[in-house]
Amino acid sequence: MTHEEQIAAVKRYTIDKLGEDSTGHGMDHINRVVRMARKIALGEGIDPFVPVAAAYLHDTIDEKLVANVDEAKEELWTYLEKNEFDDADIVTIMDVISNISFAHTLDDGPVRLTKVAEIVRDADWLDAIGAIGIIRAIYYGGAHHEKIYDPMIKPRENMSHEEYRNLDDETIINHFYEKILKLAGMLQTPTAKQIAIHRQQVIKDFLQEFHNEWDNKL
Repeated sequence: MTHEEQIAAVKRYTIDKLGEDSTGHGMDHINRVVRMARKIALGEGIDPFVPVAAAYLHDTIDEKLVANVDEAKEELWTYLEKNEFDDADIVTIMDVISNISFAHTLDDGPVRLTKVAEIVRDADWLDAIGAIGIIRAIYYGGAHHEKIYDPMIKPRENMSHEEYRNLDDETIINHFYEKILKLAGMLQTPTAKQIAIHRQQVIKDFLQEFHNEWDNKL
């Protein structure tokens, strides 16, 4: 198979798994991450083939989206073999998508990422920052019946992996402070860092406006 055919195959796989997603991790998100991963890879002088393949697949084994992560990994590995991905590329793709979640920065601290993983994680995290990031956070919180805001519930600090996944202790607005505002400072590639500057300001402006309106200051 050609690289183009392999990319088409992983796109079909992702559509099958996430095409009906209603939490902000559907194909619109995937396609933006793919485009950004390609842009960052080219900016970093990296062949975009593996970053793009991993970007298409990065949410297909996510613990918040699949019932059994181990089974999802096994199924994906078999699919990649069937579509003639080299063993080295499969290992790289699986390493990337197994380690780029924000949850993996908790508990034992950040994992050591390969260059490809840095590219895909930066692309994914950029989609959580800015105007689209605001919409996705609200969309995800609404899908899980979170409160919009409660001033009596303070943002959590130094969360464990388990605490982070416990949405009972989260509000939509607190999620910005618990995660989203932190992402820009954790990006790895110069291309992503530059893009994040404006998007980060969009988040800050939104939160300032929200609190002003909530407190009837405007």
